[in-house]
Amino acid sequence: MTSEPCYKLLPNGLAIYLMEIHTAPIISHWVWYRVGSRYETTGLTGISHWVEHMQFKGTPRFPTSQLDKAISRTGGVWNAFTYLDWTTFYETLPASQIDLALDLECDRMTASLFDPAEVEAERNVILAELEGNQNEPRFRLGEAVQKAAFDHHPYRNEVIGSREDLKQIQRSHLFAHYRRYYQPANAIIAVAGDFDAGEMFERLTNRYADVPSSPVNAGVVPLEPLLTAERSVEVTGPGSTTYLQLAYRAPAASNPDFFPLTILDSLLCGPTSLNMFGGGGTTNKTSRLYKALVETELAVSVRGGIQATIDPFLYEISTTLRPEHTPDQVLAVVNDQISRLQDELVPEAEIARAAKQARAMFAYGSENITNQAFWLGYAEMFAGYDWFVDYVKNLAQVTPPDVQRVARNYLQAQQRVVGMYLPAGFSEKAP
Repeated sequence: MTSEPCYKLLPNGLAIYLMEIHTAPIISHWVWYRVGSRYETTGLTGISHWVEHMQFKGTPRFPTSQLDKAISRTGGVWNAFTYLDWTTFYETLPASQIDLALDLECDRMTASLFDPAEVEAERNVILAELEGNQNEPRFRLGEAVQKAAFDHHPYRNEVIGSREDLKQIQRSHLFAHYRRYYQPANAIIAVAGDFDAGEMFERLTNRYADVPSSPVNAGVVPLEPLLTAERSVEVTGPGSTTYLQLAYRAPAASNPDFFPLTILDSLLCGPTSLNMFGGGGTTNKTSRLYKALVETELAVSVRGGIQATIDPFLYEISTTLRPEHTPDQVLAVVNDQISRLQDELVPEAEIARAAKQARAMFAYGSENITNQAFWLGYAEMFAGYDWFVDYVKNLAQVTPPDVQRVARNYLQAQQRVVGMYLPAGFSEKAP
């Protein structure tokens, strides 16, 4: 019922990935662009996210007032996301209605309007979104930690951008960014579902073959050396909850160390999903930090996370503290658990359980037609589709010495940022 993926590259540089899945009369269609906050410069942070918003503001063929209605009438869903390395738009529709999605995305690639009045209206929307984010303690803490973790690399910036930049970006900046990055040579189309691959290739070729394109020279983003001394940030604000967040520089997804660090994360904090757009979950109650922090009532919750990125990003551990305990108490426990991973080989059985949980989380994020189409394009944003195909095999090959090695190499105290969110009036003295 499911075929192997097929691939075609059009002369204008557009890459097309297709996968036939005949389990239901549904097609999921994604268009990926290699542009996100990694490609932004000082003064223009947040511009990729803003351009994504403007792609919902209409074309001559699809006015803004008709877009959502057209998708809703088919019973379909659609959305878009901007992240560090990429921007993506998708529609999942009944197979008989897929031409709507094909026409819409081709039109958005070539004929988005960027009406000046809509640009100004969206400026206010995004500034309000940023203000809402900055009223959330976890966002404020994460923003401070991320900025402290990098001195120059654009990964230091939040995807939504800074208030200063959002106030000064103009329509001309947005349109130039759109013309530079939202074009065939910088795009991947990924489609999965109930269709014939030959016919789908023909449909897409007819729409895109004549769209002009040119190679995108995004420039080189210099990598930063590891931190050589621990950095600390404190954020204070309203509320009654204290948060602790640790950030260590993590390997790029293409680095073989990504896989043992994924197993380490599952051991330490519980498995996390690389698919940001849904797909179930599994418990972290068997993880070492859950037992050491939550079961002992030092913390309400603990979670870890590593993202698949082009350049080295961050491995993060976040905890929500109980009010009667301090960040220093929790940090001491985290340090102890990390030291154990660095000093002692993890038993094979524990590695096997962590790998099984990580594989389960991966499977949950790959189980339906929308997620299969997602993975066709997503893996190409930081590595290649083979990375997705080999993911489970690479996890299975992780050994106890591998976990110990990455714990020693990446989880050094002098290479991390320690961030604390302290409610106004917080006292360091625990009762």
